[in-house]
Amino acid sequence: MKRTHLSAAIAMAVYLSAGVAAAQTASNDQAQTSQESQQRVNASSTSNTTTSNATQRDVKQMSEVTVQGQSLSLGGGLMSVQIAPKAVSTITRDAIEKASPGSNFTQMIRTIPGVNAATDDVTGLANGHYSLRGYDSSDIGMTVNGAPITDTGSYSVYATEYGDSENMGDITVLQGIPDVDMPDSGASGGHIGWATIDPSHKGGFDVTQTIGGNDYRRTFFRLNTGDMGPVRSWLSYSHNTADKWRGQGKLDVTKVDGKSVWTIDNDNSISASLQYNRENNINYENVTKQQVAQNGYYTDYTTSWIPLAGLTGTALKNALSNDTYYYGLRTNPFRSFMFSLDGEFKLADSLHLSVIPYFWYGNGGGGSAATVTETTATADRFGFTNVDANNSGAVVTGQQGIVYSYSAALTYRPGVLVKFNQDFGLDNSLEYGFWYEDSRKTQDNSYFQANNQGQPVSLWANSNYITYPNGMPMTYYHEYTNTELEKGFVTDNWTPSDQWTFTAGAAFLRASRSGWGYDYPGSTSGPISKQQTYTTIDRTWNKLLPTAGIKFQLDEKNQFYLGSGKTFRVPTNTVVLLNAFSGNDLQKPETTWNTDLGWRYYGDKISANADLYNSNYNNKQESAYDNANGQTYYTAIHRMHMRGFNGEVSYKFAPSWTVYTSYTYTKAEIVGGIDGGGDGVYPANGRIMPDTAKHIGNVALSYDDTHLWAELNGRVTSSLYGDYMNTERVGGFTTFDFSGGYRFGDFDWLKKPYIKVNVTNLTDKRAFSYVGSAQFLAAASGKLFPSLFSSAPTYGLLQPRTYMVTIGASFF
Repeated sequence: MKRTHLSAAIAMAVYLSAGVAAAQTASNDQAQTSQESQQRVNASSTSNTTTSNATQRDVKQMSEVTVQGQSLSLGGGLMSVQIAPKAVSTITRDAIEKASPGSNFTQMIRTIPGVNAATDDVTGLANGHYSLRGYDSSDIGMTVNGAPITDTGSYSVYATEYGDSENMGDITVLQGIPDVDMPDSGASGGHIGWATIDPSHKGGFDVTQTIGGNDYRRTFFRLNTGDMGPVRSWLSYSHNTADKWRGQGKLDVTKVDGKSVWTIDNDNSISASLQYNRENNINYENVTKQQVAQNGYYTDYTTSWIPLAGLTGTALKNALSNDTYYYGLRTNPFRSFMFSLDGEFKLADSLHLSVIPYFWYGNGGGGSAATVTETTATADRFGFTNVDANNSGAVVTGQQGIVYSYSAALTYRPGVLVKFNQDFGLDNSLEYGFWYEDSRKTQDNSYFQANNQGQPVSLWANSNYITYPNGMPMTYYHEYTNTELEKGFVTDNWTPSDQWTFTAGAAFLRASRSGWGYDYPGSTSGPISKQQTYTTIDRTWNKLLPTAGIKFQLDEKNQFYLGSGKTFRVPTNTVVLLNAFSGNDLQKPETTWNTDLGWRYYGDKISANADLYNSNYNNKQESAYDNANGQTYYTAIHRMHMRGFNGEVSYKFAPSWTVYTSYTYTKAEIVGGIDGGGDGVYPANGRIMPDTAKHIGNVALSYDDTHLWAELNGRVTSSLYGDYMNTERVGGFTTFDFSGGYRFGDFDWLKKPYIKVNVTNLTDKRAFSYVGSAQFLAAASGKLFPSLFSSAPTYGLLQPRTYMVTIGASFF
């Protein structure tokens, strides 16, 4: 039934697209391209969807201010002209071109006010860690070319999977209030969207080669077809490798991206986009403060494997402890691709249709280590196997071995977004439409053989299982969820004069999760707590999400705005499947009321943006680990207050010189206690959320004379708490990065050659850069709670000084 719904939705979208394309082609000779159809944005050309429903009057105003802003080169591309009555920031292509070539989107947005971003590796190959105003990444929606990429089960986004920097257009961050037409089911804390560049009208071949520290090597090719009748396209390939800067292991990522645009006529077009990623990385270990104090700054997973065969007593115990953290089993193989279309059609002079069908596929996971015991018994008991687990050559009852524990996820995610933009004269514009998605996700954690050198026998975990005596694979859990999302939305923009803009809208989101989950499937012996259990789910949530805003344009340079909106996040599939201490509270969605009050100024030399915000956050869902029984549980922070200030200033003080600065003040405060299950209620009232820097500042000084360019960036981040009781924290730090290059003139068939140098962490600063796993540590007494949440917080580490050198050019 659900697949029928999706088929009908996509069929309707395709029918509308085909019918409109045919009608517009027939009437093309009489059609005239209006000013608003040329300037109004779409997902294919820009990520800044906050202007997609602007009135004709607002479009004209933005066009005039944008021309002025482009002449200023706001912040060297770190700042953009905005007109929405809420907090919005956009990083442009100008800034992206100057960044490290392998950077992913989390590294690109780190200067935006409200954003706190860090990464384990500056190559961009180890994903990224980011938050907005204290909301972590699982609370933030994300789209590429208008299609969602946040996982429908966990809301995770793995930044390495998406795009090469050469293909990135602009990147827009909505710090608190997503647009109502966004295809989000988990955006309680904002939205990030970016678009790939459109194909050029002229054909050619682009090449980029980068080398850098830690044996970083990156090769990028892009073929541009140019205009082939009404269609133009590009297809790119990149191969990226690097050694980890601490510990052992490599990062290896291959990407294939593509885009085609079919220009049917001046008013109608269809674009197609592809993002493909295949990676095989060894993970970095998030470490505790104690580990760094004992083992030094370069501490990571163990690098020596100790064969277990023949060991007993203390020697066996030490070897098991060592091998459990061996780097060779900390794998991250993953394949994914996304294919999306974006049809933009003019149905009438006043009516525009946008249709975005998409399909996302992901398959892979992460590896670690587990211990099993060999046995010749016939009972099917979890943790006991009749496989030679320690590679001694025989199964010997009682001997222990280390195996490859692999957590895998397989996702199929089709969906479609359809929206209409209708103008009612110069002053009023209405947008309405629907989003439908029907995703299926399978997750499991199974055990596989490791060889005598500590390497998985089957990296992708498709053979060499550790089995029960009956031949069934030994699996910790096996889950399946089907998530159906239905969203209808409408928003109206009214500009009664050049000074006033009023916006009001609402979305109704319905989300259903159904499925089942097994713990210890096939285990019928041993302790009851580790025998097979079975759970089914079938839950539905729905919410009405209103939003409203007012903008006052005082004059051509000053604007003031007030915006407010409600957002919510459906509980993750794991929350729904697992038992939880807080019971029904975890079945409730997260909800937030976000309010922005701001001022923007776009002057001849100086441009500025200042924003005060308030968020009331309810039912924040958090996970933790129970040491007593080895189970992961979820609990909820019932209320939080998030308040703060975001600001940015760009000053073009000379023709080729620009200085940009941004500042973020965040106070993310817990209200009331936190239910700790058997440990009682944690007295967390007034505590600050972990991993939330109170102060973040960025300064960028840039020079660009069209040939020679250089930029020096400084960043200050204040301290971070590692636990919810605020008993442990790590200090703040300051870093400096440098980038510079030279753009040469054309040499016959060699076009736009350039050389670029990027140096990160110039002062070689050492610091804890983010909280990897926050914990519920001690109360004021300083004692750990007896069973739950008693692990120490873990952190990421700032990478030491690293350089990259890039050369690139276009041919033909």
